[in-house]
Amino acid sequence: MELRREQALELPTAARRLALLFALAALAAPATAAADPQSPVYNAHGDLIGTPFVPQDQPAAAELTDKEAIAAVLAHPKVADWVDRYPAKGLTKQATLDDESGSWSVKIWSDLPDAGQIVDAKVDDGTGRVTEAWTGPQVAWKMARGYDGAFGRGINHPWVWLTFCVIFLIGLADFRRLASVRNLDLLVLLSFSVSLYFFNIGEVFTAMPLVYPPLAYLLGRMIWVGVRAGRGSSRPIWPAWALLAATVFLMGFRVALNVTDSNVIDVGLAGIDGGQRIVQGEMPYGHMPTDDGKGCGPADGDGYIREHVQTNGRCESANERGDTYGPVSYLAYVPAYAAVGFDGKWNGGSSSWSGLPAAHLTAILWDLIALGGIGLLGLRFGGRMLGATLAFAWAAYPFTQYVSSSNSNDAIMPALLIWGLVFLTSPPARGIFVALAAWTKFAALLLVPLWASYRNWRGELRSKAAYLGGFVLGTTLGFWILLLEPDPLHAARVFWDRTFGWQLSRSSPFSIWDWGEYPGYPDLHHVQTALKVLLLIGAIAVYFVPRVKNEVQVAALSAALLIGFEAVLTHWFYLYIPWFFPFVAFALLAPALLPVPAPEPAEPPSELEHEPRALVPTS
Repeated sequence: MELRREQALELPTAARRLALLFALAALAAPATAAADPQSPVYNAHGDLIGTPFVPQDQPAAAELTDKEAIAAVLAHPKVADWVDRYPAKGLTKQATLDDESGSWSVKIWSDLPDAGQIVDAKVDDGTGRVTEAWTGPQVAWKMARGYDGAFGRGINHPWVWLTFCVIFLIGLADFRRLASVRNLDLLVLLSFSVSLYFFNIGEVFTAMPLVYPPLAYLLGRMIWVGVRAGRGSSRPIWPAWALLAATVFLMGFRVALNVTDSNVIDVGLAGIDGGQRIVQGEMPYGHMPTDDGKGCGPADGDGYIREHVQTNGRCESANERGDTYGPVSYLAYVPAYAAVGFDGKWNGGSSSWSGLPAAHLTAILWDLIALGGIGLLGLRFGGRMLGATLAFAWAAYPFTQYVSSSNSNDAIMPALLIWGLVFLTSPPARGIFVALAAWTKFAALLLVPLWASYRNWRGELRSKAAYLGGFVLGTTLGFWILLLEPDPLHAARVFWDRTFGWQLSRSSPFSIWDWGEYPGYPDLHHVQTALKVLLLIGAIAVYFVPRVKNEVQVAALSAALLIGFEAVLTHWFYLYIPWFFPFVAFALLAPALLPVPAPEPAEPPSELEHEPRALVPTS
């Protein structure tokens, strides 16, 4: 009985204790909720009894309103200066907040004809500071914004660029007469660097006008040499072996710079896309990768996805307008594509060989082909000294490396024309090379009449026919790719639409000719049209004048036509300078090093001049 009583008394006591614990826990619950633990909580035995409360992500409240973001952009000096050019009543403003980045995107449009969007800016929501401000052509053309190293990466470093310039001057300048025409010529060739500097910092309206003075000077010099065929007055001060040694060193540095610190622009991507299509059995025209299919890659900072699934099922980087070049331009990329392949992706931001190696390989290959050709050109027509001088000029000129470091296709056409000059005395070879060059970059079509007139436009018909046959053969070597399509005639129409049809109506801010849409700048389209007509007349006139042409004159007049073509281009760029540079170099440097021709014997007087004449006596 005692035991049972004790048990009876014990049970209520235990129950009361348990109830008391539950009551205390209930009272403590609000306090615990009021002060959530900031780290895991353990009891005396090491058991986990509490964890921190982790709230779900909530977007932070905006610090600025859309009106405040727009006001901050309009107060920015660059934007204010540009917007003042447009009627205030015709402006449309929009501000959108990106919650993830905490940045406002501000856009402004004008209702003026052809104006469209005139401002694209970003404002930090936390500080109200304008972090990006793009106006005018910088809105639609990212290449006008002056992004660091967008073209060529390492070649744009001041110490690299200036080192090339200094070596170029030291190797070729006339130090015996500092105030010589030769030195002026070299300085003018380097003066394009000033324009490039302003382009690299996004000052397009300053950069582009600075291109035309050196173009005009070189055009005048080439016309003078081409018509007068004057002899040079100075020779390099360095021996041939020194120039050759410097050339070898420079080429090693150039290749290393391409491999380790360069990039591939969209032109290089287009070349590999085209070469790949040819190997796969279709022409490039109308078959470039587009952004119509399903996205299969990451988005960039602006939300654009470049990689899309194409009709062939591959995930490739879009480059829809990459088929605007001649067929030989794409054929030139086939060897590199066959050697190293292509996965379809464009790592344009890479600064080394890993970003599209086939484009790097092609750029290096054609750079070496151009170097070897210009060296052989000098060797053939002027001997070892001229060969070494011209090879050094190509290797030391910074704009030829600019092409290589951008891994574009702009060394292919001049390389083919250089080799055409090497075989200038062979009419069929001359025709083949000018055709291959013309169907790489269409500017070389201007040279067809000039090269047909060598050496005498009144020359024998057989020579002219051989030249024409060579041109037809070169054209065939380029356009056989149209036969890859089921309907070659339709393929030819597609080729025209994608190349000439688009290029002839192309608009661009990278010249002074298309600035009429921007307030404060004149409309120069009529002037441009008149100059185009003058250029076409000049291309025909040089067939007849001068009647007899030597190699230097052909080079000088070729340079003149190419310079004239670039001067009237709506879309001009620094990559085009090497188009004419080798012919300018040959025309300016060769005359001083060419052997002096033996004087031609005077023609004997006619028999009539020896006939005795009757003396007429004066009356």
